[in-house]
Amino acid sequence: MIEKMPFGQTGHESTRTIFGAAALARLSQEKADAVLETVVAFGLNHIDTAASYGDSELRLAPWLRHHRDRVFLASKTGDRTYHGALASISRSLERLGVERLDLIQFHNLVDPDEWGSALGPGGALEAAVEARERGLVRFIGVTGHGTRVAEMHLKSLERFPFDSVLLPYNFTMMSQPDYAADFEALYRVCQERGVAIQTIKSIARRRWHDEDGPRYSWYEPLRDPDAIGRAVTYVFSRPGLFLNTSSDATLLSRTLEAASARRESLSDEAMREDVTRHQMEPLFVRGVTDAI
Repeated sequence: MIEKMPFGQTGHESTRTIFGAAALARLSQEKADAVLETVVAFGLNHIDTAASYGDSELRLAPWLRHHRDRVFLASKTGDRTYHGALASISRSLERLGVERLDLIQFHNLVDPDEWGSALGPGGALEAAVEARERGLVRFIGVTGHGTRVAEMHLKSLERFPFDSVLLPYNFTMMSQPDYAADFEALYRVCQERGVAIQTIKSIARRRWHDEDGPRYSWYEPLRDPDAIGRAVTYVFSRPGLFLNTSSDATLLSRTLEAASARRESLSDEAMREDVTRHQMEPLFVRGVTDAI
């Protein structure tokens, strides 16, 4: 089984591997149900979705009728205004068929102007706090992509005591000195304050090239089982990190098998060999490719 640890200061012991429900975005209900059977089989007890993940919330709803009490349920809003975010939260609750979310997160809050709107007067933060006071959500988090995300998360934590953060973490991203320095600064603050750190893009290979396919996510993931195992181990070798699974549902079992396996020591040399062998590239490069 996959190990558990405290999800920040929420009081919930979450599996270190969190199901990324973006994988359900374009699936039929029948296929989504099969994916969720895998979630149950591996004992995952934390699900992360978003208002913008296609039909993900709708696909989760039938399953949640029988499993709601067993999972920590998180969603996200991309709205930056009070009214927009409050409406988004209400819609997510309706689509999921639940009365309360365990965690609402501000989706990809990295752009400075959007950040100012969301965390300023009349912004999404006011809506999230109100939703928490009304019992519609329990905790509030922030997520993001790109090379500036760790820097912006630190800024967010200065403004408000968020319960969790989410951002990319893998060997190629951490091989970039600027990104690594920002991540380490964020990591220290989160560890000191008890803020949960969720990581994404753990098994990313690179951005798609024109000739590549088939495509089940916006980036190309690793598919070699051994390389996936090392990528998962790379995340788990860092204390306190959670790993959110890929939006490519075809790789869920392989990722969870790696997360369940006994892990041996991992060297940077082994990771560099994977980078060469699989032609891996960072998904985000400062000043070049900083957006999805």
